[in-house]
Amino acid sequence: MIRRALGMLVAAGAMLLVATPATASGVEPLPRAHAHNDYEHDRPLLDALDHGFTSVEADVYLVDGELLVAHDPEDVVPGRTLQSLYLDPLAQRVRAGHGHVYPRSRQRLQLLVDIKNNGVATYTEIDRVLRGYGKMLTTYHKGKVKPGAVTVVISGDRPRDLMAAQQKRYAFYDGRLSDLGQGGASLIPLISDNWTNNFTWLGEGEMPEAERAKLREIVATAHRDGQRVRFWATPDTAGPAREALWRELVAADVDHLNTDDLAGLQRFLREHDTERAAA
Repeated sequence: MIRRALGMLVAAGAMLLVATPATASGVEPLPRAHAHNDYEHDRPLLDALDHGFTSVEADVYLVDGELLVAHDPEDVVPGRTLQSLYLDPLAQRVRAGHGHVYPRSRQRLQLLVDIKNNGVATYTEIDRVLRGYGKMLTTYHKGKVKPGAVTVVISGDRPRDLMAAQQKRYAFYDGRLSDLGQGGASLIPLISDNWTNNFTWLGEGEMPEAERAKLREIVATAHRDGQRVRFWATPDTAGPAREALWRELVAADVDHLNTDDLAGLQRFLREHDTERAAA
């Protein structure tokens, strides 16, 4: 009974968020800003948009036919779905913005959906659900990509063969560094990887020149193939080390900076990333 009541309250709250989405009028979109574990903020999606973020991440479990958003399986709550927290408020926002997430800006939003269980089954349900939001989504159809206001990228337990075989897709595949240099941006527009698996430098002292060169080569190769770059597991505690690492990522033209600190990254990018202005 308690669990059911909690689910009803969450669902009602989600409906309220859809009914009154933040306008973020006057907020400058920040092309590099990625909200890691976005759903753990007080107002999923809306807090990120109010800080100008242009990429948000939602972990998803398929439970009893629902795409439930949570970090761990014990945290899932009925009604707290991908649709109620993200797709519905985005659809309303895009309608209100005449095809745009941010008023007076063509900056697109990336919705990174991290599948946490049952990859094929969960993706199949995601694909079914996304068809109802096709008007706002970037889509792939018979070799061609049609840009939309929102681009869904599938991470986590992602079924590559299934996605690659689809003639029409409403989502794209989150690649790894092992996919770098192989092209295929129409399937893999994003290359993501664990920073600590590839670099030893965590912001203390000078970045080793060999690692700086490696980072820039990764970015150059991805950009040559029309792909974007993101690293997770970068330092995210406020202080000189985090800022030093963020500075190197911006200098290397890494496309998405990963954080749970919305205000902290917003301040940093406004001060240090003035050259990459949103369209």
